[in-house]
Amino acid sequence: MEWTEVNIYTASEGIELLCAKLMDIGIKGFVIQDAGDFNEFLENKDGKWDYIDEDLMGLSDCETRITVYLPSNSQGADMLLSIRAMLSELKEADTDGLYGRLEAELSSIREEDWANNWKQYFKPVKIGEKLVIKPSWEEYENDGSRIILEIDPASSFGTGQHHTTRLCLELLEKSLNSGDRILDMGCGSGILSIGAMLLGAESAVAVDIEQNAAETAMENAVKNHISPEKYETFYGNILTDEKLADRIDAKYDVIAANIVADVLIAMKEHFLRYIKNDGTLIVSGIIEERMHEVIDALEGVGFRDPEINVKEGWAAVKLAAPL
Repeated sequence: MEWTEVNIYTASEGIELLCAKLMDIGIKGFVIQDAGDFNEFLENKDGKWDYIDEDLMGLSDCETRITVYLPSNSQGADMLLSIRAMLSELKEADTDGLYGRLEAELSSIREEDWANNWKQYFKPVKIGEKLVIKPSWEEYENDGSRIILEIDPASSFGTGQHHTTRLCLELLEKSLNSGDRILDMGCGSGILSIGAMLLGAESAVAVDIEQNAAETAMENAVKNHISPEKYETFYGNILTDEKLADRIDAKYDVIAANIVADVLIAMKEHFLRYIKNDGTLIVSGIIEERMHEVIDALEGVGFRDPEINVKEGWAAVKLAAPL
């Protein structure tokens, strides 16, 4: 298998947080270079080191970074999109620059080649009983048995290849009723809300922390012949932007959120604010080890009757609105 090396530049203060978020994305192994740790070692070494190689001494003034290796396939491509979305979210919240520059750089292939190279990994994929996700650059001969959802993720997460998206779409297919209104939190490419519209939802509101994601979601909605009058997009952080939280304030039949465990837990009160009395909440992007932590947090504010969908270490959960 071929691998792509990704170097994520941060500061010493950002290492623990970034490693936790990378684990939420599904990345379990890291190589960490931190000048602070090395300088602490130099100050506290016990005298048994007679010689330290000059190359090693270079660590004393290196820029702190976390290196991860992603498989050069569709899973790795989606992971890279997730890393970039996560870094963008952290950078927006880190107004004091505590966590360094929060940028990811690829070293195994030219950065400019990635935008086109990753497309080779995304092919049409059938999801559930009704949908087929087709990248905009791929051909697909439909025998009429499935609804085609055409997607171009650009730099946003959401191609249908990753288990988190597929699990969420499967639950959406089972949960939607004709005429439902859906709220898509952390919309990425818009794949969940667009899929819901094609499955019979009446209208959708899609929200992402990144402006580019909101724009991409709208472009994808238009590609799928969804009227802008029925599909609205917003960008910003509803956890810190009360004006945005108020703009999308309504009661929704279905809320879908494919994010990561920590953000899902932080948004529990917002889910409660926006859900109809008989509504459905579907959350995904959760590594299996943290599934019950997320469920406990949501049940703590009244959500109930969790239905779990798990595959290869990833979980999506459907919950009913509080009584």
